[in-house]
Parts: sequence; structure tokens; C-alpha cells
Amino acid sequence: MDRLRASRKLSAEELRRFVVEQRAANRQARLDHFRKTGRIDPAAAAISGETDIVADEYVFSPGLVRARPRRRFLDAVLLLVEIGAVVGLVFVIFNGLNMLKDLNRQVLGVIQQPTLTPTPLIMVVVLPAGHLPPDAQGSVRPNEAEIPQHLRPLVQSMADVPVPTPSIEQAARIQIPAIDVDAPVVQGDGWEQLKKGVAQHIGSANPGQRGNVVLSGHNDVFGEIFRDLDRLKSGDEVILFTSQRTYTYVVTSNRITEPTDIDVMKPTIDPVVTLISCYPYRVDNQRIVVNAVLKIEK
Repeated sequence: MDRLRASRKLSAEELRRFVVEQRAANRQARLDHFRKTGRIDPAAAAISGETDIVADEYVFSPGLVRARPRRRFLDAVLLLVEIGAVVGLVFVIFNGLNMLKDLNRQVLGVIQQPTLTPTPLIMVVVLPAGHLPPDAQGSVRPNEAEIPQHLRPLVQSMADVPVPTPSIEQAARIQIPAIDVDAPVVQGDGWEQLKKGVAQHIGSANPGQRGNVVLSGHNDVFGEIFRDLDRLKSGDEVILFTSQRTYTYVVTSNRITEPTDIDVMKPTIDPVVTLISCYPYRVDNQRIVVNAVLKIEK
């Protein structure tokens, strides 16, 4: 307020000089501040003779002048490093997810093994009921010569196959009216079972079921049950009894085949019965096979 009152008494020249001095004092204060903070090089200012230049034209330190472009360069480098780090992190995460997916797929492949088809066991080498013709004393024994030599150990190992527990659905008796056959049916078609009657092959279908009921019997020993099997013709009946029901089959074919023709024992879709015996009578080097289909009651 005192300076304002005093300025009213000053002339125009004195007022101009006052303003210049005030501005110079302000500039000097700023220069001193810049020198203290290192933003101006005193030696460079002294050489250039521009100690009293305005603040917008100060002579700055060469180190500071170079520092700004260098800092911009370092900032750019750091930015590139940060971008590279982010890209690398994204790549690592993506690669890790792919590795985890592949690992899960491999583990799943190990856990979920494909269903393996079991190798079928050889349960039949030759057709059952084979034997040598009876000798002069009436003795008889199996005919091992009709079994391929490399399969004979297998046949011997199958001799002790256990007979399954009897079921009410299994065949218990067989009748063939055309050739006067009426005999019991036993399970298993081994040498000992065939001494007791007509033998049903283990694993073949039961009477009345879809599939092949395979029955065999001797023609010239142990009761000669199937002695006249070759006399059967189409239309003749084969009657199978279980403990609960009776099933009638009708003969469709009658043929002579080799002992190794085991295809006649294969499972079938339709309910059929296959009768097997040695042939010819007292020669026994072939087989006679009779096929019959289930008679559907209307």
C-alpha cells in the first residue's frame, strides 16, 4: 500500500525504471534458484556473457540438455521391455494351457483303454464222438490220429474241463421216433461222458433257445445210440426234453463230413440242433451230421 502510494508520486521515467529493476530482481532470483538446483551451468553462462538473460533463454547445463533425449530413449526401451514381458507372459500362459490339455489327453488315453477283443480259446479241434473201430475183444479207444499233431497237447489239456452245474433249461433226454432213439443227455462231450449217453457240447445253446444245440453220440459202441443216424430224412422229428418243457425240432439236412469240419458246431442265430456221430459203421474215419430246426407251435 505504501509502495502504491509512493508510485503515484513517481514520474513516468522513475516508474519505468522501477518496473525494470523489479523484473531484473525477479530474474536474478530465478537464476539463483536454477543455479542451486543444477539446472544452469554457471561456467557456460559466464563464457556466453548471458548471465542476465531472461528465464526463457537461460543457458542450461550440457549434461542436462543431453539428459532429456537419453531419458526418452530409456523410457522407450523400458516400454519395449514391458511390452515384451507381457507378450512373453501371454505366450507362457498359452503354451502352458496347451501342455496341460495334451497331458490331460494323454492321461485320459491311458485311463480309457480301448475294449480289447479277447482271443477266442480253441475249445474244439475235431468233431466229438471220434474213436477207433472196436477190436476183436470189443475194446475201443479214442482216435488220436485224426487230431493234428501240433494240437494234441491242447486236446489233452481240455480233457479235464469242468462240467457246469446242471440247469433246469439243459437237455435231459432225447427222442428220435424215426430211428427208435430214446436216451439220456449228459453235459460235456468228452470220452467219459459219451459212455453214458448222448452228450451235449459245453457252451452250446439249450433247447428252445436261439443258437445251436450240439449233441453227439456213438454209432457202434456204448449202446450204439446213433447207429441209424444216416437214415434220418427231412421232416423227421427230434424231441428234446428239459426238466420243465419239451421242444420238437424238424430235420432239414443229413450229410457226411470230415472230423476236422468243426464249423458245424458254430453258434447260430436261429434255434437249431446238430446231431453228430462217427461214420461209416465200424470204420469211423468220418462224421455224419444231421441238422434240425425248432418247430414253432402255432
